[in-house]
Amino acid sequence: MKRSEKAPAPAPPAPRGAIGQAVGHVLQRVSDRIHALLVLLTEQPVSLYAAAMLRIGYGVLYLVFLLREFPHREEMWGPGSPWTPELARLMYDQSGWASVLLLSDSRAYFEVCYAVAVVTCALFALGWRTRAVSVLFAVMVVSFHAKAIYMVDGGDNLMVLMALYLVFTACGRRWSLDARRTRRKAAAGKAAEPPGNGLRHQLRDARSVLTTVLHNCGMFVIAAQVCFLYGCAGLYKVQGQKWADGTALHYVLNLGLFRPWPELSQAIDGHHVLLAALGYVTVLAQVAFPFALFSRLKYPLLILLLGMHVNIAVLMGLPVFSGAMIFADAVFLPDRFYRAAGRLWRRTARRTGAREAEARPGTAAAAVPPQPGPAGDASALR
Repeated sequence: MKRSEKAPAPAPPAPRGAIGQAVGHVLQRVSDRIHALLVLLTEQPVSLYAAAMLRIGYGVLYLVFLLREFPHREEMWGPGSPWTPELARLMYDQSGWASVLLLSDSRAYFEVCYAVAVVTCALFALGWRTRAVSVLFAVMVVSFHAKAIYMVDGGDNLMVLMALYLVFTACGRRWSLDARRTRRKAAAGKAAEPPGNGLRHQLRDARSVLTTVLHNCGMFVIAAQVCFLYGCAGLYKVQGQKWADGTALHYVLNLGLFRPWPELSQAIDGHHVLLAALGYVTVLAQVAFPFALFSRLKYPLLILLLGMHVNIAVLMGLPVFSGAMIFADAVFLPDRFYRAAGRLWRRTARRTGAREAEARPGTAAAAVPPQPGPAGDASALR
């Protein structure tokens, strides 16, 4: 380098004040995010309509399941079933399961438990005293599942988990008898007491925060459970050779144990290219779903998964499993979707009621011919 050329002067160091301001700005943003997260966790219950949909769905689904198996209840759960209470107690000592059905071996006690389970499912779906009924619903679901643990499938396992998770959620605040009772009290002027500084008000506020935290954590666990289920199912399929070469659905349609409509399964089995494409789409949707939760791609994937579960219910004869998965997917729909669906339902109901009223004879206004006016009016017009 020539002497006449000068080396570039080093850049002046940034002032300490600017660095401190940048660090302070970053820390302030992090603090604001944490504060917003804490406010969301403790003050705002999320997905109340989704929780109500889960309550109604699982309550109705298990009620239909119990009514459907009513003629076979003795062989499945009763004292005369092949899985005797003695064998069940031996297994429970090792596995940790429990069941209220084993508190007595009498037939009368079993019939009472069955009736209580049916009534509990109905009350849980209607949302009557949901806090207490949700605990009873979880006890009944776990008890009947544990009594016939070798006669269940994936749908029953998922229903047990969801029944336990829903105990911690505020699933009775929407679309329930509890919500209706609260609205009536508010309309009658029996609103909640104004906030104060007394011990009673502090306990009430603490109870509100606790229920909100439990609800939000419960809904997060439900969503995580469904994502974990789809992710594991998709990754497990990826490892299989039959799913890799596109022949898995062909073998599924030819399983004698899961073939309630042989003619329909045989007709679909003739479209080899379509079955291979559906197999690849199924694996892709299950693997991609956990990564698409925070994007709009979530909704097309939910539609694909809905179609998959409907096909499983029809072609494989697994309605309980498909219903449990469909209701579990409802946790990912936002509250604005349910509110819009409710408004559409009410609008459609009003239109249908108006059309029925018009169609009934004697309800439409009859055409009235013009009547002559009083004599005085007629003379005044002349």
